[in-house]
Formats: sequence, C-alpha cells, structure tokens
Amino acid sequence: MRAHRRVLQAGAGLVAAGLLAGCALLSSEPEQREPADGRPGDTAAPPPPGLKETPKTPPLPAALTSQRPDWQRCTAPRGGSAPGSDWRCTSVEVPLDYAKPSGETIAVALIRKQARDKDRRLGSMLFNFGGPGGSGVEILPRAASSYEKLNSRYDLVGFDPRGVAASSGVNCRTDKEQEQAFRSVDLTPDTAAEEAAFIKDGADFGAGCQRRSGKVLPHVGTTNAARDLDLIREVLGDDKLSYFGFSYGTELGGTYAHIFPHNVGRTVLDAVVDPTADGIGHARNQATGFQRALDNYLKDRGENPKAASERIARLLARIDRKPLPTASGRELTESLAVTGIVTPLYSQSGWPALTAALDEAENKGTGDGLLRLADSYNGRDENGRYDTQAHSQRAISCADSQARPTVDEARALLPEFRRLSPVFGPFLAWDTAGWCAQWPVDGEHETPETSAPGAGPILVIGTTGDPATPYEGAQRMADELGKGVGIMLTNKGEGHGAYGESECVTRAVDGYFLDGKVPQDGTTCG
Repeated sequence: MRAHRRVLQAGAGLVAAGLLAGCALLSSEPEQREPADGRPGDTAAPPPPGLKETPKTPPLPAALTSQRPDWQRCTAPRGGSAPGSDWRCTSVEVPLDYAKPSGETIAVALIRKQARDKDRRLGSMLFNFGGPGGSGVEILPRAASSYEKLNSRYDLVGFDPRGVAASSGVNCRTDKEQEQAFRSVDLTPDTAAEEAAFIKDGADFGAGCQRRSGKVLPHVGTTNAARDLDLIREVLGDDKLSYFGFSYGTELGGTYAHIFPHNVGRTVLDAVVDPTADGIGHARNQATGFQRALDNYLKDRGENPKAASERIARLLARIDRKPLPTASGRELTESLAVTGIVTPLYSQSGWPALTAALDEAENKGTGDGLLRLADSYNGRDENGRYDTQAHSQRAISCADSQARPTVDEARALLPEFRRLSPVFGPFLAWDTAGWCAQWPVDGEHETPETSAPGAGPILVIGTTGDPATPYEGAQRMADELGKGVGIMLTNKGEGHGAYGESECVTRAVDGYFLDGKVPQDGTTCG
C-alpha cells in the first residue's frame, strides 16, 4: 500500500518538508496525570484473559512531557513549494528507545493549521494518511481543502511518524540505485537467474537500510509510533487524542487505542487494515481486493471480468518477455506495468486513465501511460528523483511483522494467488518474500493488538469496493476493538477511502467529530 488515495490522485511523490524547531510557549501548561503504570498519559487497561499485553515502558522524563513547541513558518520540501501562510511547522522530541526514555531522542516533525473558530475550538486533530511511510507534513496541506469543515473547530495537525521523511526518515538507496532496481529486477521471477537477482535485491536493500539508517531501524515500528502519538497529544495540551487515520493509519490508530484506551478521543478509521492478517494474509487480502476492483472496473466498461483479466494477464506476460518502449527512452517492464494498473484502481476517478493506458499498451505497443502511473505510485518525479516512502514502508512493516517468508514459501503460494487474481496474484505472492526475508531487524508480532476495552467509540469505515484494504478487514477491526468501541459504517462504493467521496459518510464523520454524534453501529451508506 502507498499512502491514501488523495496522494495518488495528486500524481506527486511524497518528499520531506524542512522544519524549524524551537521552544515557544503553548497557551497553557499540559495537565500532569498519574496513570495506572506510572507512565504519563498511559492508562491502558489490563488485557482480556489470553490476550498478549503490550510491554509497559518506564515513565517519561519531565523534559519530554513538558515540551512547548515553537511553531515557525514551514520551509519548502525538496522539489516543492512551501505551504501557505496559515501553516506552521515544529518538532517534538521523543525517545529513540522507549525502554530508555531518558536516553537518546529523535525529533518528530509536525505541521499545523489552527482552528478558525477560536471560541469553539475542540482541540487538535492528528492525521495519518497511510503507507506506512506517508509524510503527513507534506500530505496534509495538499489535502486540507477536504477538511475545511473540521478545521472550523479543530487545529489540523499532520506529522511524519518516526522513520519517515523529516522524522529521522529511513533511507536505503540512492535515486540511481532505485532506478537500476526498477529496470533490472523482475518482481515475478520465472528463471533461476531472475530468482537469484530477486533475492540479491532484497538483501542489498536491507543492507543499504542498515548502513544508512541502522540506528533507527529497530525502533520505527507502529507500537513506538503510537507512543509518540500519546506524547504529542500531551505536548499539544489535549486530554484526549482526536485522530483521523486512513489505510495504514487505521492500524496505527487501533494500536494506539489498545495501548492508551482511556486517552482515545473522537477517532475515525477509514480504509481499514485487517488487524487479524499476518504478512501473507495481507497479500492474500490485497490480491482479492485489487482483483475485485479490477472486476468492477471491467464490468463498468461492459467487459466480462474473467475474460478481460486473462487478456490483461497475457499482456503482462508479453511485456515480461519484451518490455514496451516509451517516449522517454525508459522501458515499461512487467513489474512497472502491474504497478501502473494498480494505481488508478485506488479511486474510481482514475478509471479513465487506466482505460487510456491499457488501450495504448494493447493497441499501440507503447507504455507511456502505464509508466506515468507507475512513477506516480513509486514516488518518482520528472527529474528521476524518488521519494523515500518505499524505504520507510519496508522498515516499518518489517519492524512490525515477525513473518519472514522464504522464496520457496512464496513460490508455493503462486497457484492459490493466481486463482485469486491472474493479474495481481503472482506479484503479490512473490512480494511476501521480497519484503522482510533478509531484513536486519527482528519483527515485533505476528499481528497487531487492537483490542481497546474502556475506549470511547471509534468509527470504523469500510468501502465495499476498496482495492487495497478490502471491506472485510474493516469489520474485523471493529470486532477486534470490542463491543461498544468499534462502530461499523459501511460505504457501498469504490475506492480506497470514503470520506470526501461519499456525502453520506462525510456527513456522518463530520457529525461525529464536530458534535459527538455517534452513528448507529452497522449503518450503511450508498
């Protein structure tokens, strides 16, 4: 998964924003609370019998909990322009290792647009747009027009999670090395030589991450990011966390609710990651979800989904044997073609671009359209520079997951995955071994813990045609959060995320955030 669909629709890569840090005063001193286990702000309830408990951490020193951020004008990200004058940037110091809270710290970058109605201000609303690895510091200003109503009473706050962009972002490869990998490595290897290159590429990537970002690699997992969220909440002066998470941001939100259930404020999770799925389970879910979205697209074109999918699979096989030329001189490989097909499936508004790109590839034998779509997904700009979201994505995913599937295990998945999706199945089966098989850091868990007994209601939104986080995962998240906590809202429609796309969903979310109106569990829109 890349970040939320709004970023993909923008057609621009995610780049780190420069920040100015300091120590000006907040409006009031954050309230000091005495939690159950002695850690400021940590009021996690004991887990139900049989449930693994998240390890407790020592109390945080006052030097961290009493920080007062200095909001300064934001500088322009690489290759971009600075956000408007309404935006301010800063950073908050957090422990590199929460087991050693008085030890080394890293800075988490923040961006904020203050609430317009100061008299009726409800607090700060933090956003995570997914990935993992999406830069909230850059995404939020570009997406903020969608949240104008919420901005009336909330400060909109974006952040770069630890290991992302301006927050000690993981960096594993140069642009040249990245381009070479996309050009030469077959992500669905068919021969012993291609398999060897595939394995070597994974090892080289992990070694590059260790060489360039080894200090932070053991500490970039979602549990630590959730602890950062709670410290940010405290530093911003909020008693409860108001949070809007999309895609991977829903896993972060669920993890936060598990660790800090009594600090959960109004929280919405949209385009929800299945918390019960391990690494192979996520790949299986995505093979199902992307094929479902492709089938819906093909039906909309008046085509038979089964026959048309087989035709597209044959096109990919031809491209595998002989990549397509493009006007830029770069070739469209099979791996890039699959990525180009995936990208416009994130939103129904992308379907016309997919039609044009497929028609060009099938009828003209050129790959310009699919290559442009793949470049957008891969974070490559017109000058050949890549963002580092893929680096952070792998680092966070592998820090989280204990799964380390081998090439043999990936190969054994191929028959099942081809049945799930003749177009995306092979890519996703091999991908299980491409991510963490040779990663230099151990993973934390098989699946994340998201049960949150004692938390307030969390609105969980699932879209029936979501390609990247299939609808079924939203229901599982609602169930895992627990009765009375996970409030399920179904959106009958297409695309990765419903807020801003469905008037019914948007109205329900706005009513919840602004007025505290909790929709009835099981509500359906569309």
